[in-house]
Amino acid sequence: MASLKIDRVTAHAIDVVNDKSKRWGKLHKLSCQRHLDDLEKSKSDEYKFKYDAKKAKELIDFAESLTIIEGFEQITVKLKPFQCFILGCRHGWVYKKNYKINGKTFSTGKRANKKRFRRSYISMARQNGKTFLNGIEGTYTSAFSGYSNGKLCCAATKQPQAKLAWQSMANFIKGDKDLSEYFKIKEYNSTIIAKNTNCEIEAISRERAIDEGFRYLFASIDEIHQHKDNKVYQSLKDGTRGMYETLVSMITTRGDKLNSFCYEMDSYCVKILENITTADDMFVDIYCLDKGDDIMDSSNYGKANPLLFDDVEGIESLESERTTAKDMGGMTLRNFITRSMNLWHNGGEDKFVNVEKWKECGSKRKLEDFRGSKAIAGIDLSSSGDLTTLALEFEYFDNEIKKNYFYAQSFMPRGRLEEHIESDVAPYDLWEDMGLITVTGGSDDYINDYKFIIKHLKELIDEYDIKLVGIAYDQHNAAGIIGDLEEFGCPLLMVLQSAKCLNDATVDIQLQVKSNKIDYDEDNELLSWSFTNAKITKDSYDN
Repeated sequence: MASLKIDRVTAHAIDVVNDKSKRWGKLHKLSCQRHLDDLEKSKSDEYKFKYDAKKAKELIDFAESLTIIEGFEQITVKLKPFQCFILGCRHGWVYKKNYKINGKTFSTGKRANKKRFRRSYISMARQNGKTFLNGIEGTYTSAFSGYSNGKLCCAATKQPQAKLAWQSMANFIKGDKDLSEYFKIKEYNSTIIAKNTNCEIEAISRERAIDEGFRYLFASIDEIHQHKDNKVYQSLKDGTRGMYETLVSMITTRGDKLNSFCYEMDSYCVKILENITTADDMFVDIYCLDKGDDIMDSSNYGKANPLLFDDVEGIESLESERTTAKDMGGMTLRNFITRSMNLWHNGGEDKFVNVEKWKECGSKRKLEDFRGSKAIAGIDLSSSGDLTTLALEFEYFDNEIKKNYFYAQSFMPRGRLEEHIESDVAPYDLWEDMGLITVTGGSDDYINDYKFIIKHLKELIDEYDIKLVGIAYDQHNAAGIIGDLEEFGCPLLMVLQSAKCLNDATVDIQLQVKSNKIDYDEDNELLSWSFTNAKITKDSYDN
């Protein structure tokens, strides 16, 4: 591979994946590995996407033609390898013209050679150039993407924050005589107009009422850890549905609010990198310390600070912050953990299972492999029309080692599914397409049809000759189906939703996952999402 000419994006990915030092964190390595894996996938006619190194180079070359005018002297931009990776990946991955499914050729139509990534999530410690990168992409997109009469925006919760990326674009234009001929800057209303395309860049904020009617060619959403909810993101994303090329770019540093849109989005993006869930339209790159890293050891700081780590003064500044945080503790220490190390404060310690251990348990086995076997069923009924799940557990032996195989199918009424698609980051629509969620009723239905779930269980028993030896159920909302459950002619076990009742089973499942004695269909993304998102809570007796 060394004899081949490799573009700067792929070269960085290879260097990071092969790096054995502490220079790069796990999540950035996974982002680089994803790029390399997708390059392999793109060799297949069945993969929709390809990497166009020339398109990536166009944006990188444009970036390195710009001038930074802030400071004591003007400096020509020279991108770091990680910055080339972000810009090049987002710009270089495009749709193929055609792809195949089961030997049949399909056309991507107007999406051919258009951007694959329509959403992007970049997270790193403060002062590492997140806004700078969005400023480059926004400037290029407005005048040199070939799109005319488009709208671009820099968005945030408050107007001063929204103007940061906008000002970065304005400064690039002011610093280049040739570039300034392409643009007209209106400082009084925070607007930039590209003269050759009539594309308009504006700074907008929630406090100035984002217009939901606009379709944005490019949207930079700054510091989403400050956003109280997903309304800014959802409004901008919804406006891109009918567009063949667009990018909604979220940039942020992590925070301390675990009950927030940012934490929800961040968790979703980690799942993408970990291959727990699929989102081909989402580019993700997260720079942070790894679990177990010493926040007082400055050799770890490059993982969260990819730009500052290459600068002696940057490291000295971080070490000074560290000393102050260690001495003062409290809010100062929390601020150092979140803003400088890009870690969620108090996050991740109550995870139900280890993600890597869970993934090791996955297999290619399907329900067909357990035809004629004994099983116990579990039914968890939702009260608000959310996910209701039917599970089957099969005990079997693999090389004399006892294991348990899990089958799971979820159900949701159409009305609630459409609400979740609008409000959540979890890919409910994808799970429906994959057959992991059975949707009942129409858009006006918000209550699960429990009879439909009973019918599904009966169909599974008949089709696979399953010997049902018991049914475990949550008593909540189960009163209306007890009679239906009794008709299966097997023992019924009521499972109380309490720490005391669930403690032993919870610990047992954790140990079985750790020992690789759990088995499940690795294609069941919803099951993996549920297991890896589950968290532990304890009562006063430590149950």
